[in-house]
Amino acid sequence: MSTLELCEKYFETRDVYKLMNLQKDAKEKEIKKAYHKLSLLVHPDRVPEDQKKESTEKFKVLSKIYQVLTDSQKKALYDEQGIIDDDDDSEGKLSSWLDLWSKIFKPITEEVINNYEKEYVGSELERTDVKKAYLGGKGCLNYLMNHVPFMKVEDEPRIKVMVEAMIAAEEVPEYKAFTEEPAAKRKKRHNKYAREFEEAQVIKERIRQRQQKKDEEDLEASGGNLQQMILARKNQRESNYNSLMDRLLEKYGDEDDSQTVDFSSFEKKKKSKAKKSARSNPKEKLKSVRAGRVEKAKK
Repeated sequence: MSTLELCEKYFETRDVYKLMNLQKDAKEKEIKKAYHKLSLLVHPDRVPEDQKKESTEKFKVLSKIYQVLTDSQKKALYDEQGIIDDDDDSEGKLSSWLDLWSKIFKPITEEVINNYEKEYVGSELERTDVKKAYLGGKGCLNYLMNHVPFMKVEDEPRIKVMVEAMIAAEEVPEYKAFTEEPAAKRKKRHNKYAREFEEAQVIKERIRQRQQKKDEEDLEASGGNLQQMILARKNQRESNYNSLMDRLLEKYGDEDDSQTVDFSSFEKKKKSKAKKSARSNPKEKLKSVRAGRVEKAKK
């Protein structure tokens, strides 16, 4: 399926601006912010195991749209003809976007998730997700629990009021699985949630203890110097990034090194100069980075 077909399948629209809640003239900073908000909801690392497959597909779609909207030529093609070119895609490239995403945005912490939950709960996006899950599960509340982000058993009364309003407005059909749910089924779900909550607390505490132990070991390894420990972690992050680039270059890069120059000593050029160069040579081959070097554009 094409990107736009997948967009319609998972987000019920082929209009990427509507999906991202953006205007056509949105700046790159606005696009990045919109992408971060939506991708955070479907990030494979924050959904239950049984939702990871669908979540990964949704994440890929959003990542592809972000790539299109931040590329002037691809964006112009979509704006003028409503087309997204999928010819340059491959499963390997798409899966690597998970790593690249973590380099673009700050790590997903508990604080980040909690802040976004406050924005999401009660929003129009939540209402859309509830409606889709209600129809997809034919009224099954267990299905809603698994498909509506952040939904917990204590949210059931609020969600029920929301769905009942949709039924009254004839937006959705009335399913007996929803309006006449057996008490035994509801009790079983609540007991399951209580067990999972307790398990999550145990796991959270284990992670905290492991992190505390690692911090103590890192501090000891640095001779008790906090500044050295921070520097060591910074170097490790840079090493991880370089390893990622090496993997991408090994998979997609050209093996011809005859026209490469050392880039490590160059300062980052001003954005205005780069933009001016891009406008004057719109068809010029983009420069590619190879392990800290830049390939010269072929004439």
